[in-house]
Amino acid sequence: MRRERAKEQRQVESFGESIRNRRRQLEMTQEELARRIGTSSPYVGHLEARKRHPSQEVVMRIAEVLGLDARELFLLANPGTRVLVSPKPSSAQPSAWDAFVSDRNLRKVLNITDQEMEILSSIATMGEVRSPHDFIFILNTIRNALGR
Repeated sequence: MRRERAKEQRQVESFGESIRNRRRQLEMTQEELARRIGTSSPYVGHLEARKRHPSQEVVMRIAEVLGLDARELFLLANPGTRVLVSPKPSSAQPSAWDAFVSDRNLRKVLNITDQEMEILSSIATMGEVRSPHDFIFILNTIRNALGR
């Protein structure tokens, strides 16, 4: 499960990768970006290389210049804040994952292996799944892709 989380984290672009990729899409140099956001080109290079952390003001200027969503860019630059701005899960009803896990009969009927449960558990951490039935859809999609 650790390997899967590490792989997931590698698949998500970092703040530096995001601004580098967008800057290159726009055929803009580091020097030009630096000039347009009012900073130095070495600083832009440090941001792209993850050697510096941008202020909120710099994030906002970069988002404006590169045409990126300022909120998403801020969350990339400050990943720990995502939990602060994400909606709090309702404690009145169990999550779709909890409901799915607690249905042992369903697991038996569908012959869901421990390995498949581990994969579905990783998927559950990626975002909000609306219903336990969505996990069945995901499982069937994985099984079809693997030819099972």
